[in-house]
Amino acid sequence: MARRRDSPAGASTDASRVHAGAAPVTQAAARVPQTRAGRLASVALAAGELALGGLAEGLRRLVADRPAAGGVRHDLAGAFLSAENARRLAARLARLRGGAMKLGQMLSLQGADLLPPEFTEALAILRAQAAPMPPAQLRGVLGREYGKGWQQAFEYFDETPVAAASIGQVHRARTIDGRDLALKIQYPGVARSIRGDVDNVAALLRLLKVFPRDTDIATIAAEAARQLAQEADYLAEAAALARYVRLVADEPALVVPRTHPDLTTRRILAMDFMQGEPIGTLAARDVAQATRDAVGTVLERLMLRELFEFHTMQTDPNFANYLWQPDTGKVVLLDFGATMQFEAAFVADYAQITRAVIDGDRAAVGRHAVAIGYAAPGDPSGLIEATIDLIMLVCEPLRHRGRYDFAASDLPARSRALGFDLGFRQGLLRVPPPQTMFLHRKLVGSFLTLAHIGARVDARALVLPLLARTGATTRRR
Repeated sequence: MARRRDSPAGASTDASRVHAGAAPVTQAAARVPQTRAGRLASVALAAGELALGGLAEGLRRLVADRPAAGGVRHDLAGAFLSAENARRLAARLARLRGGAMKLGQMLSLQGADLLPPEFTEALAILRAQAAPMPPAQLRGVLGREYGKGWQQAFEYFDETPVAAASIGQVHRARTIDGRDLALKIQYPGVARSIRGDVDNVAALLRLLKVFPRDTDIATIAAEAARQLAQEADYLAEAAALARYVRLVADEPALVVPRTHPDLTTRRILAMDFMQGEPIGTLAARDVAQATRDAVGTVLERLMLRELFEFHTMQTDPNFANYLWQPDTGKVVLLDFGATMQFEAAFVADYAQITRAVIDGDRAAVGRHAVAIGYAAPGDPSGLIEATIDLIMLVCEPLRHRGRYDFAASDLPARSRALGFDLGFRQGLLRVPPPQTMFLHRKLVGSFLTLAHIGARVDARALVLPLLARTGATTRRR
């Protein structure tokens, strides 16, 4: 076994300077359930935990809210939507990993138009590192993918992962011919369990009546399963990595690792090991504001180019998917499993609605919202107006003239409050169309990233030239 025998030449002694943008995983290893029955049993246990938690919360509310003269004032159905129940669900999904954990991550970024705030906040813990698989399970995956004697290809292989996420974990290795690599190794059984995981978790949330009444859960589940199946195909991710190397070749501040086809399989992705600091390092007080602004501008410009120019987007903006190199000022882009292609018509609709938002043309925003699917022809005027209100609010950075201070903004809280009020309390919003799910994940996650590093970015100045190229030019105001 080519385990960690000694530190490879050039290896950093600073544990934070690793390919995955995080310190080596310190969580205790936990075996990944592989069989369909085992994973279904875990979801069933979650259902039982939530049912017991809901009953306990319901009894607590009965006692706390009983008027002196007798009677009950509370809707006990809300007991199942408690913050404690949401935390129970998040903990169970984290233990499952795979599609179940990934779906929870995605739902945590959808906002108040899909889930109550208690659930989005609790599910946010799923965006942190997962528990790694035990060494024996790791070796089993390596043997199946590389074959007997796989150790002979490596001078050095570190069994302690530098990162562990929902679908796989990353290990550092050095080949016999001297290549310094990061190997992303998929958890066993994840790929074949994705559809079952998604359906089981969606059914559980449907049972708890977490989603708004008109939510097309089946379509959302199908779209999530389709995208997650792509993320579990590491050959597809290797192709996406190579594509991004070409797409960002004119962005000197961006770096994308190369892939190594001879050691890449459908379940193991071999790529260059990249040195860098976690992107969150930029939030430190001793980092100059100009540096934060420069990095934030690079990331915002990339996101806008992905949508309006490349028609290709990496839709998972997890903090761990970016590294910052203080010595060069460059940003390293990692993890291209969640890469999505956009149809030209879809991009054109977004260009038009973005132009209308910047122009402050509410009527045009309403028309294009219908074209995208945020509203439907014949919807009552109240629903259309509520949809426009929310779109105008969430696009605040694009409407702002000059640098927008993401860290100082309370936009996420205002958006959640408005979305919850309009969608859940008043029933005035449609659930966003499934094809926008992954775009929204990128938009929300990118805002959080820029807020986390304290960046001030002129998003309006970045998007206007891109809109002009699509033909969606803005009116002078």
